[in-house]
Amino acid sequence: MISDSLLLEFAELSPALHAELFSPNPGITGFSSVSIDSRKVQKGALFTAIPGSAVDGHSFVESAFRNGAAAAMVERDKLEAFNLEYTAKTLGKTLIIVNNTIRGLQDAARLYLKKFPGLLKIAITGSAGKTTTKEIAAAIIGLNKKVIVNPGNYNSETGLPLAVFGIRACHEVGIFEMGMNRTGEITELASVLIPDIALITNIGYAHIGIIGSIEGIAKEKKEIFSCFDKKSIALIPADSNFRDYLAEGVAGRVSYYGEKSFAEFEGTRSLGLEGTEIFWDGQTIRFPLPGKHSLANAFAAIAIAREFHVTNEMIKQGLESVQPLFGRGEIMYGRTTVIRDCYNSNPEALAGVLDFCESLEWPGRRVYVIGEMLELGKNSQTAHEDAGLLLAGSKADKVFLFGEETKAAVKKSENGRFFHTCDMDELSAVLDDYVQDGDLVLLKGSRGCALERLCTVLEGEAYVP
Repeated sequence: MISDSLLLEFAELSPALHAELFSPNPGITGFSSVSIDSRKVQKGALFTAIPGSAVDGHSFVESAFRNGAAAAMVERDKLEAFNLEYTAKTLGKTLIIVNNTIRGLQDAARLYLKKFPGLLKIAITGSAGKTTTKEIAAAIIGLNKKVIVNPGNYNSETGLPLAVFGIRACHEVGIFEMGMNRTGEITELASVLIPDIALITNIGYAHIGIIGSIEGIAKEKKEIFSCFDKKSIALIPADSNFRDYLAEGVAGRVSYYGEKSFAEFEGTRSLGLEGTEIFWDGQTIRFPLPGKHSLANAFAAIAIAREFHVTNEMIKQGLESVQPLFGRGEIMYGRTTVIRDCYNSNPEALAGVLDFCESLEWPGRRVYVIGEMLELGKNSQTAHEDAGLLLAGSKADKVFLFGEETKAAVKKSENGRFFHTCDMDELSAVLDDYVQDGDLVLLKGSRGCALERLCTVLEGEAYVP
């Protein structure tokens, strides 16, 4: 997020944030990039000090200044505790003093966005598939528009504002995913972006331990439409149990999407690990991401792209150019064939990838390595018991379960095919001993499990913890 010129000047930023400006160096008038990591600041950056439960960003203000930051956004009640005014005066840097730095960062991003009134803004949220849908949509629309997307998983209360500061005058379309880790977060992010088009991929049990109920998740996700006007466009999955609720009271146009909503769609043919052939208006599209869940993401992306009047040839070219993202349906070939789908997990995602694995014709053994599904709260035991039932009825020759929560799944095994551990070293050693050349191995678990650590064993090299 580098610019040769200033993104915002302090003179315009301070009143918009109701901030106090401490500026001992009149030669510093603004900032050219934004960071919340003092190690990654660049010359002329604004460092935003975010308080955390374990580490407080205010303790790194001096480090950020010495690494080149021109200014720091800090909280008023932290000034004395961290001696911030003295540090800024000594080093000739600027402080932007606010009550809450997360809100300040969001307000700054909102102000910055006003500099680009011609940018068409697209927001994507949902319990699964946000990132893949974003990347597919960008691949199609980017064929004739200059597109910017969130880098990586910059989709949070701080990630989205940071992504916004990557916008430049050359960009015509911005596609931003919005994640949710607490009540009210989607509302905040929507108020920063104020999207012209917003899409919900699905409503599932991800983060139910935080929100409390599936109905509550639907309510939170619906907030992506909260800043709409009559010109806005809401894209809602046609097969969702919540479709009517999601559409109710939405300002602007509501459109439902899914494979049956496209007149051009003529069917599919599975290519197994190689993806899916999509028959579309007389042409065959070779879509390289495998599984029905990936196909659902493709239809969501097409629904977005169609709002830009893309041609069928652009849809074909865009879909065929997509590459798997880290931990999201990657196929890795080596000693074994590994389906690395361990970026995250929830009941729907697990069921989807198991359905895909079960559909494959495979001459060798099937080995399923399943990590715990986190953030399910009071629903965790039931969800893991249900997962155990699915796995017990699967074609797997052996199921390896990892993590405390997966103990509930073990109860559903009656044939001794399940192995459980909470120790990664033990799991690595047992897997190394069990797997054979030609095995199909599924890695599926929540991000906290970091099951990708097993890939060196599965691909033929010894795992070193």
